[in-house]
Amino acid sequence: MLMQGSGTFAVESVMTSAISDKDKVLIVSNGAYGERIIQMAEYIGLQYAAYRTGYDVHPKEEELRTILNEDQRITHIAMVHCETTTGILNPLDMISGLSREYGKTLIIDAMSSFGGIEIDVAGLGIDYLISSANKCIQGVPGFGFVIANIERLAACQGIARSLSLDLYDQWRGMDKDGKWRYTSPTHVVAAFSKALDELMEEGGVSARFERYRNNNRLLRERMARIGIRAYIAKPVQSPIITTFVFPSDRFSFEQFYAYIKDRGYVIYPGKLTEVDTFRIGNIGEIYEQDIVRLCEIIEEYMGVMAQ
Repeated sequence: MLMQGSGTFAVESVMTSAISDKDKVLIVSNGAYGERIIQMAEYIGLQYAAYRTGYDVHPKEEELRTILNEDQRITHIAMVHCETTTGILNPLDMISGLSREYGKTLIIDAMSSFGGIEIDVAGLGIDYLISSANKCIQGVPGFGFVIANIERLAACQGIARSLSLDLYDQWRGMDKDGKWRYTSPTHVVAAFSKALDELMEEGGVSARFERYRNNNRLLRERMARIGIRAYIAKPVQSPIITTFVFPSDRFSFEQFYAYIKDRGYVIYPGKLTEVDTFRIGNIGEIYEQDIVRLCEIIEEYMGVMAQ
């Protein structure tokens, strides 16, 4: 199903449409986007349990098992796959295994991973996978989409607390005549179709993953040589985005950002972690030469700052 709006709209459409007042969702959070799902649950008025870890560590299986064993009311589990707060890649195999073992409905926010990382949606038993027209598909913002277990979705009639975000009604409407219920984002759909063509021309998800992974490896290595270390340990790092720790107390992100921008590159503004960090994304039409040039600019800045 396609849903107008940003990726957040699509996530909220699942949360408001797939979880009834009688249900309870366990929300796994280790970043700002997990926290956003918790905020959605608050706004909608869902019954939920929040499991939180540090932003740089994975959720612990034994702790999740304890929660599931102790709270029999939990019916759903929700987690962000690639937490773009930091770039950490959360353990999809582990969480899907728990979901199957305990018989829970599984909701995965794959906003920043789908299309750039292979995900076996059916094999993992993901009931709702949510992503967006932009990000790894490399289209433009304007709609999100949900890949849903049709039996789960068919049972959602009448649950939604929102008219425009009613995923069940969106599905029934599109299934009937192929039309959007409300104004269709025509230009975004056209761009998405072209982006899918380009994904296939590149060699599919596996080829795109290799480009992203090479971008990320090169970025981490070059930044380490410059003296800027990554916030997330290599084994849990996604190939999508990397968070770096400020190199010193004298470091001014505002000056750093402006220096880079003046030379043709833009990185994520602001920080989302408790420690002083900044983020650099390496998805989209970004190639090895772009990473090399960016790192050269950063090295130049660090040299200027040291004088």
